[in-house]
Amino acid sequence: MFDKILIANRGEIACRVIDTARAMGVKTVAVYSDADAAARHVAMADEAVHIGGPAPADSYLRGDAIIAAAQDTGAQAIHPGYGFLSENPDFVEAVEAAGLTFIGPSAKAIRAMGLKDAAKALMEKAGVPVVPGYHGADQDDATLSKAADDIGYPVLIKAVAGGGGKGMRLVEAAGDFADALASARSEAKTAFGNPDVLVEKFIEKPRHIEVQVFGDGAKAVHLFERDCSLQRRHQKVIEEAPAPGMTEKMRDAMGQAAVRAAEAIQYKGAGTIEFIVDGSNGLRPDGFWFMEMNTRLQVEHPVTEAITGVDLVEWQLRVASGEPLPRSQDQLTITGHAFEARLYAEDVPAGFLPATGRLAHLSFPDDARADTGVRSGDVISPHYDPMIAKVITHGATRDIALKRLSQALGATQVAGTVTNLAFLGALAAHDGFVAGDVDTGLIGRDIDALSKAPDTTAENIAWAAMIALGLDQPPEDLIGFRLWGDMTRRVMLMQGDEPQEIIVTSHAGDHLTIAMPEGQEVTAKYTTQWVLNGTRAPAHHVDGAKITVFSGYGQSFTHVDPLDRAAQAGAGGNLIEAPMPGLVKSMLAEVGQEVTAGTRLAVLEAMKMEHALTAPRDGVVAEVLVSDGSQVEAGAPLIRLEDEE
Repeated sequence: MFDKILIANRGEIACRVIDTARAMGVKTVAVYSDADAAARHVAMADEAVHIGGPAPADSYLRGDAIIAAAQDTGAQAIHPGYGFLSENPDFVEAVEAAGLTFIGPSAKAIRAMGLKDAAKALMEKAGVPVVPGYHGADQDDATLSKAADDIGYPVLIKAVAGGGGKGMRLVEAAGDFADALASARSEAKTAFGNPDVLVEKFIEKPRHIEVQVFGDGAKAVHLFERDCSLQRRHQKVIEEAPAPGMTEKMRDAMGQAAVRAAEAIQYKGAGTIEFIVDGSNGLRPDGFWFMEMNTRLQVEHPVTEAITGVDLVEWQLRVASGEPLPRSQDQLTITGHAFEARLYAEDVPAGFLPATGRLAHLSFPDDARADTGVRSGDVISPHYDPMIAKVITHGATRDIALKRLSQALGATQVAGTVTNLAFLGALAAHDGFVAGDVDTGLIGRDIDALSKAPDTTAENIAWAAMIALGLDQPPEDLIGFRLWGDMTRRVMLMQGDEPQEIIVTSHAGDHLTIAMPEGQEVTAKYTTQWVLNGTRAPAHHVDGAKITVFSGYGQSFTHVDPLDRAAQAGAGGNLIEAPMPGLVKSMLAEVGQEVTAGTRLAVLEAMKMEHALTAPRDGVVAEVLVSDGSQVEAGAPLIRLEDEE
């Protein structure tokens, strides 16, 4: 076994690897960028080496600097985590050339799976089912019709040069093929100048089911499947293991196919074989097809660990150090069910806009596993993926595990940045998901309901008002609480764009009444704790003027100073500000330019996504305050419009 390893990654996966290494008595070396100097993974490791600037290209993608750090600290092996250099065959070869061990597959295996077309051809040769389709140059009607018959209906006719759904037709019966082909060709010719088409099997109710494999370079085993169908824009949101509705016959077929795939490339270490599955008529052994292989540890690996009792990182270290596979296939079993939810810093009602900011408070319930790379006080950086944590639960049955996930999400506390926590809670309670009726289109079909911000209760507003006035303590600690008569105070709270004035009256005795602008009234009484309208007051966090009430997945309020608000009232709506930290990719506005509401003024790049900033109203550009290539913080003024007449 290694004495010391270096982790060529950051965040929660670096912390995850450090946890296992420490349990095995293996010392660890962390690497970090300028942005991560005080990061959790740096604090956890035995040693840490600075490798460059905050941008990944200047740090975590610098293979030479990482290898040098390993050599300088005496590390014998490098664990790549996932992302960054984890599937870079050139890096693997450089690690080995430096006399170090790469904790993962060979460069040859990574290359074999790096090109999807070549990988599918290799898998087909190995007896792994691939999505049936015809991609040939022969465009004769009879050839295409026969291909459709051989594939089996329904099929999709798709323009070779297509995009945006143009030149695409769904054909459900052989008798409709000729007309659909003619229509697709005509549309493709008009749209792209190319009438050629391909024919593929149409998956009516697609599910994404993947199989965890582990090899020693010769033999491989599988550790069963994970269902990753709950996706948004092809990004996984909640994963589970095993897959709902899975039969032993299909599990055996998928497992054997995955093992054949791994052994075909002499795979070493942890990997995942991803399949597209037709879930329209239940799970069937003839209804799954190879999509791709991820030649690394997956983000969702904890659900596999939960149901098998296997520490996959421990296996990685043991096999990479020369030990045999820790268990044979017949020694691997499934116990219970597990879920993983990905908690992100993102503004769901605003279209899942990535968010940044300081995590003023972060806490997870004790009865759930939380893999995280951040702590209270840490900053979500615009340079990296905005994941805060993965919340994992396990139970004897799917129903129990899902209820525990719902409870864990409800008990997770985050303050300081917006998150997708309420979105995850809505998914965990979705009727179709609860019933196990999942497919990759579920979120898209119900996105409006799922992304709706939770309603704010009168009790939460009242509690925030009490907190703002310092009335969240026991009555005997509150000066002036017990007077001969009632005492009334006013407080201004902001949630969203509009402030509301709350009136709090302390009565002689042990209770308060809190009056809302809409006429609602809440009664607060103290026994051993505050109770509002019969409901116990939830936990909360105060950070300056920001008050977070940990109810409804976290409700955030701002205590508004009336004098500050009056001073800001004249500022108007002239400034266009950065909604998040990022890079000004393109400044489109020019001084003197007349614009209308919705005109694109700038493009901001943050967290691997581009965001267009538009004019909020008609007007004239008075000032352009930044230029192309500027790095800006959230709230930074970018453009000023002339005052309205």
